[in-house]
Amino acid sequence: MAVLFDKHRRIVSPALAPDQLHEADHTERRQDADSVLTIGLINNMPDSALQATERQFTQLLQAAAGNTRVHLHCFSLPSVKRSPQARQSMEGRYGDITNLGRLRIDGLIVTGAEPNAATLPEEPFWQDLTAIIDWARDNTRSAIWSCLAAHAAVLHLDGIERQPLDVKCSGVYDCAKVTDNWLTRDINSPLKVAHSRVNALRNSDLAAGGYQVLTESPEAGVDIFAKRLGSQFIFFQGHPEYEALSLQREYLRDITRFLSRQRDAFPAFPAGYFETETENKLAHYRKRACAERQIPLSVELPHLTLRPDLAVGVAAAALFRNWLEYLSDGVKSRTGVI
Repeated sequence: MAVLFDKHRRIVSPALAPDQLHEADHTERRQDADSVLTIGLINNMPDSALQATERQFTQLLQAAAGNTRVHLHCFSLPSVKRSPQARQSMEGRYGDITNLGRLRIDGLIVTGAEPNAATLPEEPFWQDLTAIIDWARDNTRSAIWSCLAAHAAVLHLDGIERQPLDVKCSGVYDCAKVTDNWLTRDINSPLKVAHSRVNALRNSDLAAGGYQVLTESPEAGVDIFAKRLGSQFIFFQGHPEYEALSLQREYLRDITRFLSRQRDAFPAFPAGYFETETENKLAHYRKRACAERQIPLSVELPHLTLRPDLAVGVAAAALFRNWLEYLSDGVKSRTGVI
């Protein structure tokens, strides 16, 4: 299903998009069809995060669009396992990805996915994802690759292997601009960006492969990087689209998995995320959880309070506004409109 953003109507969720446009809208679309940006979102996040991820990117694009007309088409790789409930919720809102090539996609966003295999080429979605990478290189003006999708893209394109971390990188980090680039124009440095991953790409490996690092954190490492191919590829190791509570939801999920013995270690709380008093309470809770390790403990968590200076999402709005402007310049060049 396509979602239309423009200055004449406000759509707060893809599920609320009108099925039919009024005749005036059809007329306007015929008059300036070439000026509309067509964005594809390939959402590969697990069922538990599927709708939240869709909402985050939808609202982010809408906020960044301003007076730019945007058509958003949602897809998911068919090889990403979905429950019957998730497939039902996607019905009517997610298109068949085989139709992707029939759309004149200007920009593509590809999310990460929950890893299940020891290496990326062993993941069940590997072949589908690498096919999308090859397609995007020749058929889009720009594509954004987020988290695991970024790791998969650089491995497929240049054989750059991600490195496992001793401790999960989770938290909100100050990421400084290290290179002037149109994507980070008018953004204050450092950017506060959420990261949540157990692997990392090394700056030296990316530089050797011809990638340009745009933002970086002393604690989290490389944040945003880019490479010009047939398309302008942009890579996020972090999650600029995350809402304030996104990391908290992941943290609580990991605690539940520890208590149910689905993971061995009690998760560290996200860095730079909770207030100091909350961190102290969580340290005491961890001792009890490790000693008792029972599911009922999950309902006895202390009240969690976030830091007041998170500023999550502030940088994302500017990043995506610059990205849409870049895509719009491509449409103007294509149509001869200056």
